[in-house]
Amino acid sequence: MAAERQNEVKISPVEENKENSIDESLGVEILQIIKDSQQQHGLRHGDYQRYRGYCSRRLRRLRKTLGFKMGNRHKFTGKKVTVEMLSDNRHLLLVLMEAERAWSYAMQLKQEANTEPRKRFHLLARLRKAAKHGEQLEKLCESPRVDAKTKLEAQAYTAYLTGMVQFELQEWKSAMEAFNKCKTIYEKLASAFTEEQAVLFYQRVEEISPNIRYCAYNIGDQNAINDLMQMRLSAGGGGGMMAEKLEALITQTRAKQAAVMSEVEWRGRTVPVKIDKARIFLLGLADNEAAITQADNEETKERLYESLLAECRDTIQAVREELRTDAKQRERATEGAESGKVSNLQYLHSYLTYIKLWTVVKRNESMAHALQTKLKEPQTDENKRGPRPQDLIRLYDIILQSLAELSSLQGLEEDHTFQKEVALKTLVYKAYRCFYIAQSYVLVKKWSEALVLYERVLKYTREVQSKAKSLNNSLKDLPDVQELIAEVNAEKYSLQAAAILDTDDVAEVPTQQQIKDNTPLSDRLENFRLDPTLLSKQPNLVQFPPDFQPIPCKPLFFDLALNHVAFPPLDDKVEQKGKGGITGYFRGFFGFGS
Repeated sequence: MAAERQNEVKISPVEENKENSIDESLGVEILQIIKDSQQQHGLRHGDYQRYRGYCSRRLRRLRKTLGFKMGNRHKFTGKKVTVEMLSDNRHLLLVLMEAERAWSYAMQLKQEANTEPRKRFHLLARLRKAAKHGEQLEKLCESPRVDAKTKLEAQAYTAYLTGMVQFELQEWKSAMEAFNKCKTIYEKLASAFTEEQAVLFYQRVEEISPNIRYCAYNIGDQNAINDLMQMRLSAGGGGGMMAEKLEALITQTRAKQAAVMSEVEWRGRTVPVKIDKARIFLLGLADNEAAITQADNEETKERLYESLLAECRDTIQAVREELRTDAKQRERATEGAESGKVSNLQYLHSYLTYIKLWTVVKRNESMAHALQTKLKEPQTDENKRGPRPQDLIRLYDIILQSLAELSSLQGLEEDHTFQKEVALKTLVYKAYRCFYIAQSYVLVKKWSEALVLYERVLKYTREVQSKAKSLNNSLKDLPDVQELIAEVNAEKYSLQAAAILDTDDVAEVPTQQQIKDNTPLSDRLENFRLDPTLLSKQPNLVQFPPDFQPIPCKPLFFDLALNHVAFPPLDDKVEQKGKGGITGYFRGFFGFGS
């Protein structure tokens, strides 16, 4: 709590000097205060409950500081800030925190309403409460004691909260008017201040722009959908509530178009599409592919690929469930398979599987292209692990696995043209995979293995060129084979020279591969070897602890002569016992026989 009081947003020093002055104007930087508070107390991670708790605690501290009591401990007495009370900036801050507390509670309920729809009613009530506090703040700022900037910010803040309420009620026209008012005020404020101060206002304008376009589309402006689709390419997509609305809008638009879609044609066969989920997916397929093509960076492209694959998996699951539940259709599919033709539903399943597998191929090809670019760039940081040929080999393995599944799709076994196209694509990607396997052998100086693999790459490329003549436009979507041939020839000649000289001019072997054993310096003084670890903090100079070595031990002496010594007899010196009998016993007992 003490740290929170230190970190909470303060009123500017100029305003603090004017706190107790009634004659001078009052002012609060509304947008700056709420943005700083939100970032410091939970909204950076989307934790609205934490921010609501902060607003409640700050309200308690403000009321205690201002002596603004709401009754006593036994009875609550409602009390509102009036224009006559305005003698301190904190009176305006009090109303602002009440609006923020209601707004944060509404956003918390919106997150929970995804699983509990009944909370939507409570959400609307809290939003209306926040808008009511915003209107009260705007009325207070109409006082001549408040400066012009605070008045404009209060109007923009109230318009924003009103627009949020109308947006949730789906009153698109009213919401658009409120958001436009808010946008206009913030743009005017941004133009009146320096660039550093205007950044915050422009950020708020960017936040509400998607809401305005969304309202315009729902009113009837069909051109607004193009702007919203462009926003989907950005990483945030509008952020938070607007991101959910945008996805719902795209799905709704496709659903309207899907009502008139009844069939799809693929490889010369027309198949009826009766499943709504499949219709929506097939209608949005062209838009998704166009969005991937227009993506600016690899991160956005990867995100769009993942989104497309997720939609495709859900659609395939829906078709698969339809195949399982429709027993008659399954029987007809079995009969059709006997006659060499699969059912329409099974053919649709094969088409969707083809889309999924080919999307996987294109995604991995895009990732491989990005890795190839990084692989050719010089590594500036030696401690950071860069891309290696092994990473590309893994990507091409996944591509070849997807192509193998493509060739076994049901309904396409007799399509010889399709099988030839898949075989041709397999040869192209095999050539690239073989090329990077050779590159990995070059790194470890296995010249002969790498040379054989380069020859195998040239063999694959010759097969591709010979088979591509019979297939028109078969290499249009594939990597360029001519570039691969030129690169292989260059690498092959460099490899032959490096094998003869056995130097590191062509391939820089990593440090951990230069020294294949941990022999210390003391054991290899006769051989020169470049060892950078000798200059490090832990050089390998000697082996410690040293190994055990055999040494001569102290001899043991045994007295063997003792066994051959003959001792003299001692019978005459040994006392004879046992000759006295019982008489001797009594003599010794009474003491007179000694």
